Amino acid sequence: MTRTRLAFSAAALALAAGFLPGAAWAQGKVLKFVSWQKDERGVGDWWGSVIKEFEATHPGVKIEWTKVERGAYADTMTTLFAGGKPPDIVHLASFEFQKFADNGWLEPLDPYIKDAKLDLKGWAGQDTCTWNKQTVCTMMLYFGYIFAYNEELLKKEGLSVPKTYAEFLAAAQKLTKDLNGDGIVDQFGTGHETKGGGGQYMSEMMNYTLDAGGRWTNDAGKVTINTPEMIEGLSRWKTIVKTSLTPRDLPAGEVRQMFADGKIAMKTDGPWLYPIIQKGKAKEQIKLGMVPFKPPVGGSSNVLGIAADAPKENKKLVWDFIAIATSDKFQSSYATLGASPPPSPHADTSAAIKDTPHFDLLVQATKAAADAKVDRIPKGLELQFNEFAKMVMEESQRMIIQDLDPKTVAATMQAKAEALQKQ
Repeated sequence: MTRTRLAFSAAALALAAGFLPGAAWAQGKVLKFVSWQKDERGVGDWWGSVIKEFEATHPGVKIEWTKVERGAYADTMTTLFAGGKPPDIVHLASFEFQKFADNGWLEPLDPYIKDAKLDLKGWAGQDTCTWNKQTVCTMMLYFGYIFAYNEELLKKEGLSVPKTYAEFLAAAQKLTKDLNGDGIVDQFGTGHETKGGGGQYMSEMMNYTLDAGGRWTNDAGKVTINTPEMIEGLSRWKTIVKTSLTPRDLPAGEVRQMFADGKIAMKTDGPWLYPIIQKGKAKEQIKLGMVPFKPPVGGSSNVLGIAADAPKENKKLVWDFIAIATSDKFQSSYATLGASPPPSPHADTSAAIKDTPHFDLLVQATKAAADAKVDRIPKGLELQFNEFAKMVMEESQRMIIQDLDPKTVAATMQAKAEALQKQ
């Protein structure tokens, strides 16, 4: 067993036993809630407000809220569930809940939704929460990418804001520069994470594959990588990375910071980019707009559910927690605290619009991605997502390093993805 695996297994066992430092053992009933978002600015504050409301309306019931780092999260939760000690309130990323649902670890929510008369019509990304024809979770965030650009750098080169891929490519090529003549690029036209997990790598690539008309799979779950559209998308990605229009071998956080500091001219990203921009050196130079790609990258982010093995009385309490989180009041406050469009179409976002100048843009991007049914999780590969994303990253990196023909790479990806589906 690796040191990392030992670490998160130990953390999982500590969670199960209640021995993590700072665990609060309240009198009466305690519901366990594990999340990676506890310390996140904005959304962590929102979760805290939901917990406060729940405890105020359920005297004697306390929520024990524990953080597990994102990198170890899926494995830690798997250990907890497999060991029969799952948290009562189940918080998972939208690309990992499928394995939990397939193991029967998530409570079907349709009876609760029916009894509560919860209206999920138009709820962004909610379709993703259907597994084996049952609703097993509620979607807590669906996002669309926006376009951020350094207006000053574009103006210096006489460039207009790109509206198409062709214009974007031309601008990126002109904006990628060796500023001091030492042979090293100091300013990049755009910025993508090319070091890290397969899921994020895939998301970065999708800017180009989606605009070229490509999809990993079709609506029926059939793999559709070896197509002219996907080949074109892979070719675009190869051009961006191989010609160093983006910095290479950097994680997402460093790329975002480089953009915020004016070392990258253009960036497509989710709503979480804005707080980083506000702390960057180029804050005053950066403007926001719709991405020059259609449709924009988008997707579901995280979900909330109930542990199937939780005691019956706990399940009812967890549903009450979900009911608070999905209420109009708290969906509206999510927009303000999280500075992101909430999934609920019934939320009042007027306060968020006042606090976040580009909020309408976020809504527009989210709607454009949702209307095009964009998601980072390909249909038919939900259970194999981690393996699939890793394969896509590895084959794409091989394409760039070995200068392979995107047509050959698409055929290889097609065969490997089909093999994964058969496992």
